[in-house]
Amino acid sequence: MAKPKGDELNQILSCYLNTINDTLQLFEQSPPPTQTKLSWNDVLHMSDHLSKQATIVGMLWTGGETPKAESLKETMESYFNALQGFLLHCHGSLVAAKPTLSSSIQVSVKQIFNSSFKLLQGSVSLYEESYEKHKKPLIPQLTGAVWEACSNLKKVPTTNIKAIGRAMTQVAVSLQDVLREMKELKPASCSSSSPEDDDDGATADSDDDDLGDDLSPEELEVANMVADIVSETLTVVKELIHVITGRIKMENPKDDSEFVDWFEKLLKLCQGVGVEIDELGACVYPPQELSLMKETVERIRGYVGEIEDDVVKGLKNSSSSSSSSSSEAFLGTCRRLKSLIEHMVTEMETRIDAQVVVSKLQNVTL
Repeated sequence: MAKPKGDELNQILSCYLNTINDTLQLFEQSPPPTQTKLSWNDVLHMSDHLSKQATIVGMLWTGGETPKAESLKETMESYFNALQGFLLHCHGSLVAAKPTLSSSIQVSVKQIFNSSFKLLQGSVSLYEESYEKHKKPLIPQLTGAVWEACSNLKKVPTTNIKAIGRAMTQVAVSLQDVLREMKELKPASCSSSSPEDDDDGATADSDDDDLGDDLSPEELEVANMVADIVSETLTVVKELIHVITGRIKMENPKDDSEFVDWFEKLLKLCQGVGVEIDELGACVYPPQELSLMKETVERIRGYVGEIEDDVVKGLKNSSSSSSSSSSEAFLGTCRRLKSLIEHMVTEMETRIDAQVVVSKLQNVTL
């Protein structure tokens, strides 16, 4: 007995998916440096072709009639052939790509794959009416998602230096967000409501919207110390970007040079700082964990020390006066940041000791 067409289409879709998943595993390893690097322009050209294939899939469902199974089958075959070719070519373009560039490309590739599969899966489920109630696949939206994914590929950095630079800028943006949160914190006295507010029920809404506005004076002092550290950390990253930009302008380094490895390492250290700053910002909200905050700022100090050392080593061969002045400004901000961290560590130790004394006295009283 012949299988229903819907079941056959599902089997074909599963087979294609397995093949594509095997191809995606190639991205787990970088292509060997001896392999010929494929053109990124060709990758973009193939993504345009894939976008057109998505349009063809969408056109099968125009007019309100269900397409023939054979037409859908042929269209799926053409689509997956295009997708397979795109993935292989994209992997071939990763020759000499460092981790940051490779990661940026892979994120975009994954978006194209996911949107492609959803489009074809939606077409098959719509054909056999196997979708859940109230979850009917909307082919125009699914097609549009593929278009968007292919369009986003054009925004991916094309070189290691550009990819690392963009990631470094994202670290600065993240630090700016944390700093803004710190500046919005208020003491409990500023957020307490008047009796009139209690009468009209506004207090509950205010409490929900202003999480963290109930800091005690002591907690606000800690929050201000954190804000100072976040602000100076942001300055350090900005100065670092200035140093790196200056070196790029002076040396015009190749995209596979030692400069890229140096730049990549600095990025990883800055990203590590960003993670710790996020943790530090979260610790500001009550109840404040002073021991955790102390450990966090000490880790930040360690990262900053590594960044300093790497910058000094990287600029040893630079004799330009502009490089010297920018590095001096950078090192100055590092010194100020470490001084702020030292002050906070001392304050945290004092407050932790005071908490221990209070706890002991309470136990004696009990």
